[in-house]
Amino acid sequence: MDLSVLFVHKLIIPFVAGLLSILYGFFLTYRVLSKPRGDKKMNEISDAIAEGANAYMKRQYTVVALIGVVIFVVLYFALGLVTSVGFAIGAVFSTVAGVIGMNVAVRSNIRTAEAAKKGLSSAFSLAFQGGAVTGLMVAGLALISVTGFYWYLHKFMEGNLQPLIALGFGGSLISVFARLGGGIFTKSADVGTDMVGKIEKGIPEDDPRNPGVIADLVGDNVGDDAGMAADLFETYVITAVAAMILGRLTFPNNPAVVFYPLLIGAISIIASIVGTWFVRLRGNAVMRALYQGLIAAVLVSVIGFYILTLGVFPNGIENIPYLHLFYPLIIGLIVTLGMVVITEFFTSKKFNPVKTIAKASTTGHGTNIIAGLAVSMKSTTAPILLIAAAIWISYLFAGLYGVALAAMSMLSLAGIIVAIDAFGPITDNAGGIAEMAGLPQKVRDVTDPLDAVGNTTKAVTKAYAIGSAGLAALVLFASYTQELAKSQKFSVMGGAFSLSDPSVIVGLFIGGALPYLFAALAMEAVGKASVAVVDEVRRQFKEIKGLMKGTAKPEYGKAVDIVTKAAIKEMILPTIITVLAPILVGFLLGPKALGGLLIGSIITGLFVAVSMTTGGAAWDNTKKYIEEGNFGGKGSFAHQSAVTGDTVGDPYKDTAGPAINPMIKVLNIVALLIASFII
Repeated sequence: MDLSVLFVHKLIIPFVAGLLSILYGFFLTYRVLSKPRGDKKMNEISDAIAEGANAYMKRQYTVVALIGVVIFVVLYFALGLVTSVGFAIGAVFSTVAGVIGMNVAVRSNIRTAEAAKKGLSSAFSLAFQGGAVTGLMVAGLALISVTGFYWYLHKFMEGNLQPLIALGFGGSLISVFARLGGGIFTKSADVGTDMVGKIEKGIPEDDPRNPGVIADLVGDNVGDDAGMAADLFETYVITAVAAMILGRLTFPNNPAVVFYPLLIGAISIIASIVGTWFVRLRGNAVMRALYQGLIAAVLVSVIGFYILTLGVFPNGIENIPYLHLFYPLIIGLIVTLGMVVITEFFTSKKFNPVKTIAKASTTGHGTNIIAGLAVSMKSTTAPILLIAAAIWISYLFAGLYGVALAAMSMLSLAGIIVAIDAFGPITDNAGGIAEMAGLPQKVRDVTDPLDAVGNTTKAVTKAYAIGSAGLAALVLFASYTQELAKSQKFSVMGGAFSLSDPSVIVGLFIGGALPYLFAALAMEAVGKASVAVVDEVRRQFKEIKGLMKGTAKPEYGKAVDIVTKAAIKEMILPTIITVLAPILVGFLLGPKALGGLLIGSIITGLFVAVSMTTGGAAWDNTKKYIEEGNFGGKGSFAHQSAVTGDTVGDPYKDTAGPAINPMIKVLNIVALLIASFII
């Protein structure tokens, strides 16, 4: 039996790889939890963070479950039981990935703070291992869910792949809620806490006297950890599903094109595990240590991809040689590395963009904002050109399937990428615990540089998520057009998306407007909730005698409750708009208008998301650059201006920008679900 037949009928390799990823994640969890937790004061703070995070997640997923049940019923009557079950599987596995990762993160923070007493290397190693759990869970659960459901469809549903779309839809729904709700929570708490604490009271960040500080630390976990996990879980699933469907539609006589994306994921899971072994700190080069792991994973993937492609397609596909299937995989890896390099340039304290904003801060709040906006806009050009080049070259090699392979290659590294991202909120929390517990300055001298690197890694990972989301959405759009092309009625209607067709133009305008509307609603939500936090923090400083002197304890739970309620309330409307927009346009204006909507949302969504996430991170690191003693240091006029810029940048980079990723994918996957109904 040749390799392709073996892989088609067994699917052992991707399933075992996914299981190995999960088991290795549990092993790292055991190692992290075996480390010491520190003193009583540290434990009180850590327990408060964990309690707040769990309370928020419970309330969020209660609301999501109610909405999910409604969608499950609708899918059952519209598309059948198997499709609705696929939706449920995607939603449940996405939830599990985020919840497990977040729970390990909130237990890693105190151990990282305790390890910081021994030095930078100990704290760094523990924080990365805690973050790696999230990454490995995301990749493992995503690959197992798609592989297992595909095996069922292949065995009992005659290979019908349509229910796989619902699996991606389930993950997407959770992702929108997790990204948006978590983002609203974390930035409402952060902005409201900083506005009173830093600007009005002049006290340090994470000062235990500030009533909003626990809510701020909780937000790092529910937004940056659970939110990112859900985001990349659904992007991984959707990319794999779209590549499988597009392969079936493009090459109907070659079954290997369907399971090939799953094997790509299997190779990269092994590569990601190997990559974690190369994350070793030498000296103080924290960023280099993280990049060592990423580069090792990329190199192992390149070797594995070549062997895999030669084994599955020794004679290529039709007129496409096997090397032309291998090259798009390399392009996907290049895009990953390129997004990392570009984002670090615009967000790191080492390079000119951040230093430019810092210099502008010396002349006032307004000039800080102007410089930050300029950097955010400039930061879009290079990533867009990189993504465009990847699409063009991949298409030249293997057509639309080549673009799908590039996207799958990029997403296959989610394990190591999410590990690098989840490192950030752990180090941020560790610094907060050290500050609130009154640990010696030498501990903060360890956690502060780790936190600064964490800000850059979070920005890098968001850029990766955005780039991969753009490619994934384009692959979904290609699947949508191929689905329409099967219909004779669509052929009678013209069978093409032409810019001379007014319905396409109308769709483009509507789709182009959606990311702006979505981002505006997210920013508004943060603004409203921040005002409520500011009012509560001011009230406590005014009414609790001795709070400013440190002789009285704040009511931390009040601020946590305020942002929890606000996040749950405000996340619903943008999500409903995202689900309903393609349905309304598709049924009222037709499939061509819907196609225009999808392309319009992808284009403006990419620009808005890159601009917001990169610009926000640049503002954040500008503040930290000044706090290191540049342009007057802490308390200077430049620092006050930088705090204002950081306040604006927070909802940019952690709420509105990242939430656009799942938004554009939900639009496309809903369109794919309803394609057969609107023709």
